[in-house]
Amino acid sequence: MFFLMAAKLMIDVLSLFPDMVEAPLGGSILGKARDRGLLEIRCHNIRDWTTDKHRKTDDYLCGGGQGMLLKPEPIFAAVEELRRRETRVVLMTPQGRTFNQSLAAELAASGGHLIILCGHYEGVDHRVVEELVDMELSIGDYILTNGAIASVVVIDAVARLIPGVLGDERSSVEESFSNGLLEAPAYTKPNVFRGLAVPEILLGGNHPAIEKWKHGKSLERTRLNRPDLWRKWLESHPGDATE
Repeated sequence: MFFLMAAKLMIDVLSLFPDMVEAPLGGSILGKARDRGLLEIRCHNIRDWTTDKHRKTDDYLCGGGQGMLLKPEPIFAAVEELRRRETRVVLMTPQGRTFNQSLAAELAASGGHLIILCGHYEGVDHRVVEELVDMELSIGDYILTNGAIASVVVIDAVARLIPGVLGDERSSVEESFSNGLLEAPAYTKPNVFRGLAVPEILLGGNHPAIEKWKHGKSLERTRLNRPDLWRKWLESHPGDATE
């Protein structure tokens, strides 16, 4: 279970394609949270910090190699202009730490200010990583066309953990990964649909029995779909293999 402090979060996103970030974060739950002032998200185009007439942001790799690399000059200028004392700079890159619910909770609880730098082409000049970046993050072992898409995933996962963003604060606790297991199956009305009935135990009002049933189903689902999580669970809960 994650315990979050009520801390407003401000996020500045640096990308060559800021519209790809802004569009999905402007509606639904996150759009409402922004309107209510629970978090602030500003999307910037890295080209705005270029100084040449062609607004060039990339160049060939030193030493040879395929593709282009984001140049350090506009990135340094952008981060130095936006950075505050409490700022953490996050780089979205396939070479980063794998993003998970624990890291989402950590970033949400810390509040303050994030600058999320979206890689593109073959990534960024490594001097950016050495001098500016506090955390490198990856959303999985696969390659996207650019880091803007990955940044949306991170922002959504972090923002929904900020107190007040979700309608029911239990929603961010009683879900997959919050306790190391996948969430149990869930049902709604009608009680019977096309001959398929909601499990009777969920309709009886016996909450201790319901919680035990949910835990057992959570264990079963984790074992089938995420054996890696299942093994970790058994290491820390050796007597909880079956319910």
